[in-house]
Amino acid sequence: MHKTSSRLLALLSLLQTHRDWSGEDLAGRLDITSRTVRRDIDRLRELGYPITTVKGPAGGYRLEAGTNLPPLLFDDGQAIALAVALQTAAAGTAGTAVAEDASRALATLRQVMPPRLRHRIDLLRITAVQPTAARDTLQVDAQVPMDLSRVVHAREELRFDYAPSSSTSADNPRRVQPHHLVTWRHHWYLVAWDLHREDWRTFRVDRIRPRTPTGPRFAPRELPGGNVSTFITSRFRGNDGTTTDWPCQGEVILRLPAANVAPFAQDGIVEELGSRHCRLVLGSWSWTGLAAAIGRFDTDIEVIGPPQLATAFGDLAARYAHAARTTRPETGPAR
Repeated sequence: MHKTSSRLLALLSLLQTHRDWSGEDLAGRLDITSRTVRRDIDRLRELGYPITTVKGPAGGYRLEAGTNLPPLLFDDGQAIALAVALQTAAAGTAGTAVAEDASRALATLRQVMPPRLRHRIDLLRITAVQPTAARDTLQVDAQVPMDLSRVVHAREELRFDYAPSSSTSADNPRRVQPHHLVTWRHHWYLVAWDLHREDWRTFRVDRIRPRTPTGPRFAPRELPGGNVSTFITSRFRGNDGTTTDWPCQGEVILRLPAANVAPFAQDGIVEELGSRHCRLVLGSWSWTGLAAAIGRFDTDIEVIGPPQLATAFGDLAARYAHAARTTRPETGPAR
C-alpha cells in the first residue's frame, strides 16, 4: 500500500506540470507498465482529481483545473524551489506589500513541510543588498501590476497619471495601448503604444497611477524586434527596438591578460592573444561612452576600429588634458 501511495503522489506531481502526458511517457518516468498507469489514473479520479483522456495516436492524460481541485502536492525539489523563490521575493522587495505576502506564504509552506525539508529551508538565509540609488525610487504598489496585467490581457486602452522623475517635468495624463508588463534590472516597466505620440514607449510602473474606467478594446500591434525581450534590450541600449546590438561597437587590443579583463567586460567579447595581451569587442550607447568604458581598464590601448572610436579617444584625451591644466589648487586654513 505504501508503494502504491508513493507512486500515486509521483504520478500526480507529473500531471501537475500542466502538459499532456502519454501513457508510455508516464510509464517510463515512473518505471511501471502502461496498465498500471491506467489503474493509477482511475484511482486519482476516484479521489476527485479531474483527469481527462487526450485523444490522439498515442493517447494521453491531462490534469484539468477546477474549483473542486484538491490541494496541490509538491515533490521535494518543487517544495525547495518554491521556498527559495518566496524568500528571494521577500528579501528583494523589502518594505512592500509583496514582501509581506511572500513572507506569510513562506511561513505557511514551512508549517506543512516534513522535518527533513524544513531543516534545509531554515538554513537558507538570503539578504538583498539594494543599490544606494534605490532608496530614492518609488515603491511599487502591489495592486498596480495586477491592474496593469488585467488590461494587458484584456487588450483595453489605459489612461494613467505618470509621476515625473527628478529630471523631467510632469506629463499627465497618458493614454496608451498596453502590451507587456516586464521587469528590467529590479524595476517593473509597462511596454505600450502611446496614442498621443504614436510610438512605442516604456513606462516605470512605480510612477504609474491608473485611471478608471479603462478605454475600448484594441487590436494588438506587432512589437518592433519581434518579441518583448529584443525590444526592451534594444531600447535600454539606446537603439530603435529592432536589434539587441549596441549603437556603437568597437574593437581594441589591451595589454592585459584575458583573465583580468573578462570579469569586467560585461557583455563584451574577450579573446586571449597571449599571456599579456587580449582582444576586446565592446559596445555602448555612444562612442564617447565606449571610449570611457575601455579606459577604465587602465592599460595601453590599441584601437582596431572603427575610426569613430579612435576619434572619441582623441576627444576624451583633449578633455582630460584640459581638466588637468585647470585643476584648482587645494584651499584650506592657513598654517
